[in-house]
Amino acid sequence: MSDAREEPGGLELTPAERRELLDVLSSFALARLEHLAREPAVGEVGAAGNRIAAEVSTPIPEAPLPGGPARIVALLARATEASLNPAGPGYLAYVPGGGLYASAVADFVAGTLNRFTGQSSAAPALSRLEADVLAWLAAAFGYGPAARGVFTSGGSLANFAAIVAARHARFGDSGDLRRAIAYVGGQSHHSVTKALRLAGVPSRNVRVIDVDDAFRMIPGALASRIAEDRAAGGEPFLVVAAAGTTNTGAVDPLPALAELSARERLWLHVDGAYGGAFVLCEEGRRALVGIERADSITLDPHKGLFLPYGTGCLLARDGEALRRAHHVGADYLQDFDALDRDGEPPNPAEYGPELSRDFRGLRLWLPLMLHGAGAFRRALAEKLALAQQACAGVERLIAQGAPLELVARPQLSTIAFRLARAPGEAADAWRRRNEALLARIVARRRVFLSSTLLRSADGPAFTLRVCVLSFRTHARAIETFLEDLAAAL
Repeated sequence: MSDAREEPGGLELTPAERRELLDVLSSFALARLEHLAREPAVGEVGAAGNRIAAEVSTPIPEAPLPGGPARIVALLARATEASLNPAGPGYLAYVPGGGLYASAVADFVAGTLNRFTGQSSAAPALSRLEADVLAWLAAAFGYGPAARGVFTSGGSLANFAAIVAARHARFGDSGDLRRAIAYVGGQSHHSVTKALRLAGVPSRNVRVIDVDDAFRMIPGALASRIAEDRAAGGEPFLVVAAAGTTNTGAVDPLPALAELSARERLWLHVDGAYGGAFVLCEEGRRALVGIERADSITLDPHKGLFLPYGTGCLLARDGEALRRAHHVGADYLQDFDALDRDGEPPNPAEYGPELSRDFRGLRLWLPLMLHGAGAFRRALAEKLALAQQACAGVERLIAQGAPLELVARPQLSTIAFRLARAPGEAADAWRRRNEALLARIVARRRVFLSSTLLRSADGPAFTLRVCVLSFRTHARAIETFLEDLAAAL
């Protein structure tokens, strides 16, 4: 680094220093991508991971770290070993995303440009690119031109913004939330109940509705509970349905729930953080019929659209209802109001909780421009087919005498299964056998599965689950899973 800074020890880098930093870090990242298929599906976590964490922990230096970018990359490389590997093809746990390379490059560009997109007036053309993507998504779900949306940090914030909109639509700024009642399914994501609490709805007023044998909310049970609550003086205002639960990928009966919500004058929000993106392919649209009748929809592009973590999305059929709940003026923003705003894109700050935010829309706009929407549709259809492949493989093992039971067949791209309970086996012993099965599968480090608790005759029981959603997961990864399952039995 021979070029001198104008201010030695300052924060500005010379052109040569910028190039060196970019070269070293990009070489590190690209090498990880090239070796991804050969890396373990799970790195060191738990005690081993904590030891690595202690090893890489470095006091913040007053002067530049000795060794410069090379030393920084060495610390990052070691730290990366102590993590799960959701970017890899064998990651079948939780809800994978994958992390598109084009989106990572978009983040680099967005961070380098550092334009403010919280107010569309501050960057109208860049905001238009983001608004174009939101309009495309809204149309894919069957929403009309009155729909609006906002990119968020994830599904939790999107669910929160939707619940605030539903609350405001019913109660405004002065309603008595002590009587406000919301309804969720028995497999609802925990972010929904958390968002209701943050929105001021008492936890005692959140009704958990029973699910059927396929883990879908039962409309009749919901109708009965609404009637009971109205008779007791409560004020029902919201139903939260699921388009792909985390546990099993279950899709609630959306047409029936939409009909019931309309009849009872309730806001219907669909949490499609995991499964909503499947609406982009024909097979997924069939599974999600009725979602177009929802008042609002959450989806996570960092799940079903394969983006890096930190990209959620909320869409609302009536954009003005979303805006009324979130728009608040401020004197220090008056300079934007003085501009000619004719034709300006929708203002992100008016449709969600955030003012300062990163330029999230570029993470999806750039890959859509680079790959085309068709590539996403084909990848999503493939994930649905891979889940069917995994389910068929488990069924073959059962037919061959394996002591397994399928707890949930794929409604989208998730299956759940476990070792069948032996006659007279104690619940604790049954749990330990399934825990040991999962450990044996994961120990081979070729695929990584996760677990959950799903009902049995004696209550919630330890259950293994496979969720297929990474764009890097293909048929060979499913064959590997089935091989490792068979070897672990």
